[in-house]
Amino acid sequence: MAKHGKKYVEAAKLIDSEATYESLEAIELVKKTATAKFDESVEVAVRLGVDPRKQDQAVRGVVVLPHGTGKTKRVLVFAKGEKAKEAEAAGADFVGDADMINKIQQGWFEFDVCVATPDMMAEVGKLGRILGGKGLMPNPKAGTVTFDVTKAVQEIKAGKIEYRLDKAGQIHAPIGKVSFDAEKLNENLRTLVEALNRAKPAAAKGVYLKNIAVSSTMGPGARVNTASYR
Repeated sequence: MAKHGKKYVEAAKLIDSEATYESLEAIELVKKTATAKFDESVEVAVRLGVDPRKQDQAVRGVVVLPHGTGKTKRVLVFAKGEKAKEAEAAGADFVGDADMINKIQQGWFEFDVCVATPDMMAEVGKLGRILGGKGLMPNPKAGTVTFDVTKAVQEIKAGKIEYRLDKAGQIHAPIGKVSFDAEKLNENLRTLVEALNRAKPAAAKGVYLKNIAVSSTMGPGARVNTASYR
């Protein structure tokens, strides 16, 4: 059993661990119980009624949160020629081809997301082990292998996040910062859950949205009533 500090213990008293709250109330409790000296992230954990061991029940995708996550992501784009110019114009932080591949092979990782045009993937594939191990490999399902680099970069900068089912059958994702207005956090949460509902595998049986909980980086979690999302 993990031991928590005095501030956490006091904050946890404000949340009934046995209760479920309407989403806005849960978010307001999370904001109230965030006691760290930095602007904590607000995170959501969703337990889904799927079997993560079965390929036909995998849940993975991307969604653009209407109010972003509060974190500006550094975007690296692997592209050549006109597509490289488009990526730069769209606001990519780093753009290149063989030079960037070589830089990464030398141990450089000052970026958060990778985008690649399809014609670059044969070369980018050489970084499979390096990028894959860090969850940074461009992927068509995540919209990061595309010729529309302008859209890809702009969406990432605007607050696009990727969600993926873990081995425990849960989705973990950030929905903003404690400093965000509660209504904006609530809109981000609803946008994410609606995306998860759309991503429901045909093979999933029974209750799909089992549990939703929101918490701050250092604070206790509040369970959300899932009924309004079903």
